[in-house]
Amino acid sequence: MTTDVKTKILTIAIAALSTVALAAAPALAKEKDAKKKSPGSHHSSAAAAASSTSHVPEVGHAPKAGEHDTKPGPAWKTVGGTVKQIDGNAYTVEDYEGNQVKLYVGQGTKQLRGQKKVGDTVRAEITRGGFANSVQ
Repeated sequence: MTTDVKTKILTIAIAALSTVALAAAPALAKEKDAKKKSPGSHHSSAAAAASSTSHVPEVGHAPKAGEHDTKPGPAWKTVGGTVKQIDGNAYTVEDYEGNQVKLYVGQGTKQLRGQKKVGDTVRAEITRGGFANSVQ
């Protein structure tokens, strides 16, 4: 092998190694910071693997009886049915099985096709606390 070919191979190998090191550095720094924040905490190998490879969202608290969310958040479920009552920012929707669900709208709610009225058929994506992220 000539010196010119060896130099090219060495250059490519160094470039590949540095690319891998640059890609791994943020993940390693994040893991190191996490260990500093919670010394002595023990993770299962599955949890450690998940935390080092991707972000796992934290589960928010479940609202207590009588409480509802006041802003958009993680979608919990989709409700479809007919609007039976509107009381301020609270809509009572009867789903297709006859169950009544109370959902709350606010500034953060995306309302497609304008304001709703009693008798409209709607589909809403709601949070665990009943806040409607969107109503269509």
